[in-house]
Amino acid sequence: MDTFLSLAARLIIACIQALPLGAVARLGRTFGAAAYLLDGRHRGVAQRNIAACFPEKSAAEVRALSKENFKRIGESFASAVKTASFDADGIRAVTEFVGAEKFPKAEPGTKPRSVVCAVGHFANFELLGRSALWLTGYQIATTYRGLKQEGLTRVMQELREMSGCLFFERRKDTDALKAAMNQPGMALGLFTDQHAGDRGVRLPFFGRDCSTSVAPGVLAQRYGCPLYTIICYRIAPGRWRIEVGDEIPTHAIGQPRSPEDIARDVNCAFEAAIRRDPANWFWVHNRWKEGKWRKVRAEEEQD
Repeated sequence: MDTFLSLAARLIIACIQALPLGAVARLGRTFGAAAYLLDGRHRGVAQRNIAACFPEKSAAEVRALSKENFKRIGESFASAVKTASFDADGIRAVTEFVGAEKFPKAEPGTKPRSVVCAVGHFANFELLGRSALWLTGYQIATTYRGLKQEGLTRVMQELREMSGCLFFERRKDTDALKAAMNQPGMALGLFTDQHAGDRGVRLPFFGRDCSTSVAPGVLAQRYGCPLYTIICYRIAPGRWRIEVGDEIPTHAIGQPRSPEDIARDVNCAFEAAIRRDPANWFWVHNRWKEGKWRKVRAEEEQD
């Protein structure tokens, strides 16, 4: 089965990459609309999430937004496969990048100071791996969790690694990630917009408590890095805008801020991005699942 899935994935990728980007975006929206009709479970999750976060919206507005969200997700996934094959000029032709000047600048002959970025599942988020096109001197890196099907994981990683981004498997590559973050010029992106399970802390998001990862703040303090959010916005079919948010303070009055306070700021930045374009986010994930919470360890607060 693993071999079959990996071969099927390679065939689908080849077919998508053979089409023009505009056709790929339209095809993705079509598949997203079909998924909206067929996938009742995730349709229900999206509609419940949207209704709870935007109580002012009518039932008809919630349905319309959730349907558009499914179309956007299909468009983003299909477009990500297509843009993975683009060279630097191709990426620049369809992507704007705003806020590069906020990152630390390097002295002549040196690499810039490493940074940590809290990122989320917004639009064609795979484009974030190409941020080095605008961030001179930086090596982009992120973490991921491999699928149960090893062959399918290899296919996905081969596609993603075409971006030049470094990928660290969360369960296996801890030491390699530590070694990388002890070097200058790293820009580590951490996806922190989903339910963090029993490793997360209890914090509000759209006024409702959810399990929230504190990893961006903890790692930024541990390695002495500035912390930012980066959001990918879809501005038209096959066109995107990546925006670097203002730096999120990791210290206040000369003392480390608590991981919870930093994570609250990240949640606020993500919430503002969602309110700006509600269809742009991954509503089909249940961010507000019930579960255990944990207290932040003392050593995390001190790192």
